[in-house]
Amino acid sequence: MRKVIVNATPLIVLSHIGHLTLLQSLYTKVLIPGAVYREVCAKPDSICRQINNNMDWIQICDISHPAERKIYQAKLHAGEVEVMILARETKADLLIIDDNAAKKTAKYLGFTVTGTLGVLLKARQTGAIREVRPLLQAIRENGFYISQSVEKMVLSMANEPLK
Repeated sequence: MRKVIVNATPLIVLSHIGHLTLLQSLYTKVLIPGAVYREVCAKPDSICRQINNNMDWIQICDISHPAERKIYQAKLHAGEVEVMILARETKADLLIIDDNAAKKTAKYLGFTVTGTLGVLLKARQTGAIREVRPLLQAIRENGFYISQSVEKMVLSMANEPLK
């Protein structure tokens, strides 16, 4: 089974649009570091409930070497830092991160990285969803920014017509 580690923003975005379980469909099980869990469950809202209701396939993992946080903290948040450390400790196959600085850091460290939109594209390719366009609209309606150029690129990759 692939080791997939997810950061907070993809969990939040997918929860907001009612598609958190796409992660289960695509990857069976995902790991989240303790800092990510604390971030998404800082307040007992619907996202926290969705995470807690899916603990059969979402596994919270504490990092083994917390002192290593210092190495990454210059540019990254606590959750992103723990994603990198946990990825190294578990020899992760894939990291799902949306923050550009965190993605660049992960790629520099040699990890395979995707983001929420990459998850949607994979879901479209595997037939887990029929269309990407309505989910992009839902993401925007929930206050998350997607540039027009990125939207066009994603729709093109999904073989969906541009409007």
